[in-house]
Amino acid sequence: MWAVFGDLMAGLLGAFVLVLVGMLVMQVDLVASLRQEVERRQMEEQRRMALEKALAIPLASGRVTVNEGRIGISGSVLFAPGSDELRPEGRQLLTSLVQPLRVYLRERDEMLMVSGFTDNKLLRGGNHRFTDNLELSAQRALTVTRALIDEGMPASQV
Repeated sequence: MWAVFGDLMAGLLGAFVLVLVGMLVMQVDLVASLRQEVERRQMEEQRRMALEKALAIPLASGRVTVNEGRIGISGSVLFAPGSDELRPEGRQLLTSLVQPLRVYLRERDEMLMVSGFTDNKLLRGGNHRFTDNLELSAQRALTVTRALIDEGMPASQV
């Protein structure tokens, strides 16, 4: 009878040890995962700070914003309503962004992605150049891309 009880205790001890080892392995994996997440967030923060440092002057003017690594420029600064032609102050702003962005992108393996947005009013039949807001948005993105390249941004990074 004591032999059966001893075997039962040995089996329970073995099961307990296996559960303990499994929990330790899970804890080690969790710690490694947390370290990777902390490193990733630190790199994102460094990237954000570097971008804000590179764009300090345009950011101070209030015409440019940086949110989660995205650079925002008010459409009214760049374009007149319903138009894809850059305003003079818009071209000037893009020109001021080229050098800091070139330096920033040169230090990293990243590219600049340009997205176009449109006015909050639907285009009507009076605008014969664009059939709808989607077409205007695409043309504005193309205009900004071409302006950045014309001002010295390497085409391979836009």
